[in-house]
Amino acid sequence: MTNSTPVVSSETGKFSTDIAAELISAAVESVEKHRQDGDELAVEPEVAAEAPAAPEPDPLAELRTRLEASESTGRELEGQLKESREQTLRALADLDNARKRAQREREEVVRYGLERSLKDLLPVVDNLERALDLGSRTGNWEGLEEGVRMTRKLLEDTLARQGLKPFSALGQPFDPHLHEAMGHEDRSDLTPGTVSSEVLRGFKLHDRLVRPALVMVARAPPAASSEAVAETPPAASEPEPGPPAAPGQTEEA
Repeated sequence: MTNSTPVVSSETGKFSTDIAAELISAAVESVEKHRQDGDELAVEPEVAAEAPAAPEPDPLAELRTRLEASESTGRELEGQLKESREQTLRALADLDNARKRAQREREEVVRYGLERSLKDLLPVVDNLERALDLGSRTGNWEGLEEGVRMTRKLLEDTLARQGLKPFSALGQPFDPHLHEAMGHEDRSDLTPGTVSSEVLRGFKLHDRLVRPALVMVARAPPAASSEAVAETPPAASEPEPGPPAAPGQTEEA
């Protein structure tokens, strides 16, 4: 830089400065430089404002969010569990009521299941009482046989309506599934193994055996002995005594 010497004008009373062209040019450049530096400094905050840095995640907030989600899920599960428990209790109560009702019905069946059958037997009792009353009033006990026969027929019909029917084994081959042998009878007119007589009739309830028939079973009579009876020889006859001898006579030797 070159030093300039100030010059004072005598006409105006003011100082004038002779500034070299180089000094002016340097000043202009300095101003432009400072202006550019200021513009750059002003742009940087704007850029920083436009693109703020991403905030760091807050661990406490994340844990709080997870806790709230877990509590919500827990409340939902608790509600479902409560509803399931109530349904289970209702189902158990219904099951207990059904069990008690079935037990009550079973007891009624056991207690009153024979009501119909017993009611059908009442006419049999009535007929027996009438027969006994008739015999005691009239003294005619011969007619009691006919009354008992009719009563037995009524009883068999009543039992048949309930499915209980007798079966006859007389003259049938012995069947251990239906018959119970009480003994044997020697019968030449029947095939061995045939039922010769009935002690008690058997009964069936529909297709099930209630009581087997008590029977006697025929068997062949024992054969006669083929050995001939030995004849006994007749005993020797004794000599008949002769006439008495005369006196004085002696027996000859």
